Amino acid sequence: MTLTPAQRQTLSWLLIAAGSLAVLWALAPVLMPFLIGAVVAYALHPAVERLAARRVPRVLAVSVVVVAAIIGLLALLLLVVPILSKEVPLLREQVPLLADRLNRFAAPWLAQMGVNVALDVPGIKAMLLKGLDGNLEDWVGTALSSARIGGSIVLTVIGNAVLVPVVLFYLLLDWPQLVERTLALVPPRMRAQVDGFLDECDAVLGQYLRGQALVMLILAAYYTVALAVARFDLALPVGVFTGLAIFIPYLGFGLGLALALLAGVLQFTGWYGLVAVAVIYGAGQLLESLVLTPRLVGERIGLAPLAVIFALLAFGQLFGFVGILIALPLAAVGLVAGRRITQAYLGSELYRG
Repeated sequence: MTLTPAQRQTLSWLLIAAGSLAVLWALAPVLMPFLIGAVVAYALHPAVERLAARRVPRVLAVSVVVVAAIIGLLALLLLVVPILSKEVPLLREQVPLLADRLNRFAAPWLAQMGVNVALDVPGIKAMLLKGLDGNLEDWVGTALSSARIGGSIVLTVIGNAVLVPVVLFYLLLDWPQLVERTLALVPPRMRAQVDGFLDECDAVLGQYLRGQALVMLILAAYYTVALAVARFDLALPVGVFTGLAIFIPYLGFGLGLALALLAGVLQFTGWYGLVAVAVIYGAGQLLESLVLTPRLVGERIGLAPLAVIFALLAFGQLFGFVGILIALPLAAVGLVAGRRITQAYLGSELYRG
């Protein structure tokens, strides 16, 4: 069968796309820091361009923006320090009491069902005293021992932590040239269409970033105020950390919930702390999932609430944790592509018959 020129051209593009996807799939572990750097660079390059437009040398502008981003990330991580510094001593005192209370409550109930289980409270107390009373040398020794056991994982994390800022710096430094060289690869007859598509994607992604930032600020305020009303001593660091960590779907909320549960169990006696955290975080999750993200993110980029939920689940299933991170931005780009494909289909002979 002889192919027409149009069919050969379409086949060539399909083969190029398939080859590119195969290479990306094979190099996925190596590309991780570059992908993260590219996503962050896209989010930060407007700030660099504003500084450069004010005659700030580009190297200095990139350095300022990258350092500010790193400081912001470290500040978010350092919110955990006052939480741990206060809760670790309480943990040593309260966990044996909690275990004893659980023994008195659960053991008789389990015994009625034929299950004889009892927590070893003295053993738990001894283990905590040994683990939490250690000096700095013991902690360092434990950390080094863990590093030897999981050496490859530690090296990967450290390598990415060093490589991502380097990739980010050079991407921001060469951003205009990279965009220009990439667009130069587009066939001249298609440049008008590609430019329009990229401009529309850029507008949609800008709306996404602004909407996501607004969601984070609202949730940080909500969790802080709600925990303060519930009389949590660590309302400010736990609330702010939970709200700002939401940009990591599921994991950010999970970490904030774990810290809040720990604070509730250690500060309050009885069930008050657990119930308060369950109510506050349950309402917060509903607020984020059903109101804030669909309204402030989904509607800004033109995605319906069900489409937002589907995008998170689908990309998470296909690409794991990284897929969850890039789900909504890629869904926004797919939305723009879908609009154009729909327009082309409605104007085609296939539709009109």
